[in-house]
Amino acid sequence: MLTDVTLQSLQKAQEQVNSLLLGKTQEVRLAFVALLSGGHLLIEDLPGLGKTTLAHAMASSLGLQFQRVQFTSDLLPADVLGISIYEAHSRSFQFHPGPVFCNVLLADEINRAPPRTQSALLEAMAEQQVTLDGVTHSLPDPFFVIATQNPVDMSGTFPLPDSQLDRFLLRLTLGYPNAEAERALLSGGSRRELIARALPCLSDQDIVALREAVEQVHASDALIDYVQALLTRSRQHPGVKVGLSPRAGIALVRAAKAHALLLGRKHVVPEDVQALFIAVAGHRLMAEAESSSGPVLARAILHSVQVD
Repeated sequence: MLTDVTLQSLQKAQEQVNSLLLGKTQEVRLAFVALLSGGHLLIEDLPGLGKTTLAHAMASSLGLQFQRVQFTSDLLPADVLGISIYEAHSRSFQFHPGPVFCNVLLADEINRAPPRTQSALLEAMAEQQVTLDGVTHSLPDPFFVIATQNPVDMSGTFPLPDSQLDRFLLRLTLGYPNAEAERALLSGGSRRELIARALPCLSDQDIVALREAVEQVHASDALIDYVQALLTRSRQHPGVKVGLSPRAGIALVRAAKAHALLLGRKHVVPEDVQALFIAVAGHRLMAEAESSSGPVLARAILHSVQVD
């Protein structure tokens, strides 16, 4: 059951992350949208702009079981999921869980691992379970993946396949900080030390209650019409090779409900959808020309659909 105390703890958690990642209030809010929506978060940007800082700050503020995996070119699926080992004294294979069996998994630089290892997370992210040697193992609830990746044109990276990208509810880019935030970073203490001192503000029960509350946020018929118009336009817009699927629309509505809850509302307005559309749609749209990109197309689609 959602209480005022839980909402206050949620607000405190956001404030703490904002104090650790300076000048990125909107990006932090979107990260919490991904958490409350029951989805997963992909943070993509150049090295040194705070991708891992945001992930660590989120994990420290959630009060959940946390694991970090550094994805590298020699990482194997078993290094993430776990492995069954034969034990002589019991004359049987015993399953040893991998780091994926946690509440919050930080997949750092996920696109530095080969596709086989990347795809090992597909079932975990989609079904909240892992199947090995014919046996299905359930993952803890809640389960939240925060993945970081470098731009795909950097050396030593393997682009995530479309099926993997679709498993991420939101993709964020952070960009360079503004002058005020950058000056505070230069004159302040180590982000690593500050994160280490951060106290958890939420618990697993709080996250479950908040996710249930998101489902109760109202989306009117007119709002659904607006989302459907965006989906339809994405399939007809010039320069788009592959438009948005119904699953993308469901993700957009769910994320809009979480965004409304974070702003203290029990109903969704078009501004919620507009604040999220590029982050939800940008990595799902496929452009016809290499000179274009998903986020650029998403912005054009958003501007081309009017709110009735």
